[in-house]
Amino acid sequence: MESGADPIPSAAADGARAGASHRSRPARRRRHGRATRGRWAGWLFALPAAVMFAVFVVVPLLQTAWYSLYAWNGITAATWVGLGNYARVFADSRLLATIVHSFVFIIFFSIVPVFVGLVTAALIKDVQSKALSTVARTLLFIPQIIPGAGAAVAWTWIYSQQGAFNELLRFMGLGALARPWLGDFQWALPSVGVIGTWLSLGLCTVLLLAGIGNIDGSLYEAARLDGAGWFREFFSVTVPGLRSQIGVCITITTIAALASFDVVFLATQGGPGYSTAVPGVEIYLLAFTQNQVGQASALAIVLMLLVLVIVGPLQSLFRERDA
Repeated sequence: MESGADPIPSAAADGARAGASHRSRPARRRRHGRATRGRWAGWLFALPAAVMFAVFVVVPLLQTAWYSLYAWNGITAATWVGLGNYARVFADSRLLATIVHSFVFIIFFSIVPVFVGLVTAALIKDVQSKALSTVARTLLFIPQIIPGAGAAVAWTWIYSQQGAFNELLRFMGLGALARPWLGDFQWALPSVGVIGTWLSLGLCTVLLLAGIGNIDGSLYEAARLDGAGWFREFFSVTVPGLRSQIGVCITITTIAALASFDVVFLATQGGPGYSTAVPGVEIYLLAFTQNQVGQASALAIVLMLLVLVIVGPLQSLFRERDA
């Protein structure tokens, strides 16, 4: 019967499979061993950077968080106050105003440079002369390589009573508008904001120009064949094609606005009064001139959380749009 002949071949096949499985086990172990060694090798390469990150970022951050729970002048014994320093950040109108000013700076450091950079990049794209395009890129990027401290000093001279800006106003017959811009309570904050715009514009323009170079040229050709003008082409092709670059620009410049220090400190030191005070400057003044290390630490932690709360959703928003 055929059924009686089945067990012998079946047993042979089972034996063959068992032998193959037995022979394949060493190979699997070797592959697993190589994968494990590769993972450990990766961790060993990352170890120096991880140690440096822990020593210079994680440890100071934990110390700052610990100091923020004390009233301490940096010398004598500290007094535990718990969350009292944090409560003061939001109860003290002067400290709260520094956070409001940093949000105002987002307009000048981020929104304006990104918008102007978009328009400028789109215009440079249409420039036929390669030499002229290169000159425009270079001139726009120069402010980015100038240290913020140097830019602040230069703009302090420009904004002075006899500075270039006021002289230009007088030349145009608008001398009545001339004033010491950085010493005016009403105009000091936007004047410092303009310095931030000048510093951020070049970076945004160059990043957006690089992004425009990656947009498929056939999209522009199709838009022109459909009769689209410059503005329709700008909003229908250029802007949608630069979503990721716009996200990078907004993220970088928003962080710069919230964490601004050098430009404000050297231009106004937070004055006149507290009209241009921002968290970075206030942290410095609290810690090193008023000996309020605990309060300065609390404001620093609040600033860090503020950056995370704003930048985190921004990155998620642009990732969702790209998807």
